[in-house]
Amino acid sequence: MATHGITVIGECVADAFTDPARSTPAHLALNVLPGGGPANTAVALARLGTPTRLLARISHDVFGTLFSSHLTASGVDLTGSVTTAPEPSTLAVAALDNTGQAAYSFFADGAADWQWTPDELTATAPDRDTVAVHTGSLALIRQPGGSHIEDHLADVREHATVSIDPNVRPLLVPPSAYRQRLHHWCTLADILRLSEDDLALLLPGATPEQVCDTWHEAGARLVVITLGERGALASLDGHRVTVPAPAVNVVDTVGAGDSFTAGLLHRLCALGHLGGRLDTLTLDDTADACTFAARVAARTCSVPGADPPWAARLTSPATHDDHLRRQA
Repeated sequence: MATHGITVIGECVADAFTDPARSTPAHLALNVLPGGGPANTAVALARLGTPTRLLARISHDVFGTLFSSHLTASGVDLTGSVTTAPEPSTLAVAALDNTGQAAYSFFADGAADWQWTPDELTATAPDRDTVAVHTGSLALIRQPGGSHIEDHLADVREHATVSIDPNVRPLLVPPSAYRQRLHHWCTLADILRLSEDDLALLLPGATPEQVCDTWHEAGARLVVITLGERGALASLDGHRVTVPAPAVNVVDTVGAGDSFTAGLLHRLCALGHLGGRLDTLTLDDTADACTFAARVAARTCSVPGADPPWAARLTSPATHDDHLRRQA
């Protein structure tokens, strides 16, 4: 029997968190963890038990070594990823506020993540057992690689469901650039997942329901908007359902949206809805998948950094000891 898998395309980012407890006025201490929206989604998918391949351009620098070790340990298949020698990794320095929200400074010019070539992507065409391809974030919007990823999606959607998470980063790319590409992305995507913060940047003043209808008209069948502690709104061809967010003690929200996307795709795959244009998807199964995704995201919020849960621990209480490895 074939094992159905998901391919994720996008960046790895070194998330350097400020550590006030170890810092002094003359010394800034940082704790560096592997991150990047697509990489986080791949890790979460693999930990949930979905066979997952990440297509990334990984630098040969010290951060690239960290990424590869983390991804492999989480069960992510790196076959098809490109190792680059001269190009650096992307670095994001994050400071957390008292609610666990992160404010980032990015160092990304000339980084390996954005340099995809058509030949590199052609060589990584998914096999017949790949039921979905997910991408988004900076890799899809930054050039020259973004246009090549778009072309790749147009090819693979003949036999795989396409999922996109724009993950707007206004410090690196102006929201206007995302607005210019979103209509085209909706012609490629079956699933579009955004956060409420993304909406405020992309279409200020518009309601979630209004933007769902706009993106349905452009081609996306399933639009999911995460609403933080208020849960998520899902719209399937204009039929909508809202699911609540589980109560959780929030440590930080880093990687929560990426984990939600992974939970959504994992559950849709388990329910047998991936591999085409979502023709068999019902609103009840949409609610089921989003409820599961909200649990995965909540568990990620309960621990430091983008550290999504393993399937075996998803229903058990989070403990500090479970995550000492990540903080060491």
